[in-house]
Amino acid sequence: MKIFNTVARAGALAAAVLLFSGSGVSGQSKTFQGESVTLTATIVAIEQSTRTLTVKNDKGTYETIQAPPEVKRFSELKVGDKITARYYDNVVVRLKKPDEPAVDVEKGALTRGDGKSPATTAAIQRTMTVTITAKDPAARAVTVNGPNGYAYSRKVADKKIFESLKVGDRLDMTWTDALLISVDPASK
Repeated sequence: MKIFNTVARAGALAAAVLLFSGSGVSGQSKTFQGESVTLTATIVAIEQSTRTLTVKNDKGTYETIQAPPEVKRFSELKVGDKITARYYDNVVVRLKKPDEPAVDVEKGALTRGDGKSPATTAAIQRTMTVTITAKDPAARAVTVNGPNGYAYSRKVADKKIFESLKVGDRLDMTWTDALLISVDPASK
């Protein structure tokens, strides 16, 4: 399940450049909290044969959701149940030592709830090495490139930090995204 988003990565790069105030920071890491979003909707209709839910959010907007076969407890859902989805992410950035090998790994996990109500947690974590490939002094921005054609440019707010960065510096960036879904039964 891919739940990465560009906004989190953009913030990660911006945060990454704040780490570097000099050459003595090799191996340091910093965690940056990213997005945190909670959405709640009430089930207003269920079609068991097509595994389709119609839900209504707190703004009165209706959405149709088709549950994949991996949703094992679909038959337990009832009209009036409230579904809460919580998404969050964070990023850890570390300046690599020159002799460290590059990394590009991704791990995922899905944990189904075993309580009275259906629930699940999905998480994915990716660590990749990126390299600063360009500096733009006029815009005070850096560009990084990584595996699979990943490229991103971002302005560095702190002038001293910008000046300390060098083309060729490598960073390990680890993104963790998680989605927690729970169902609260309808009031009787």
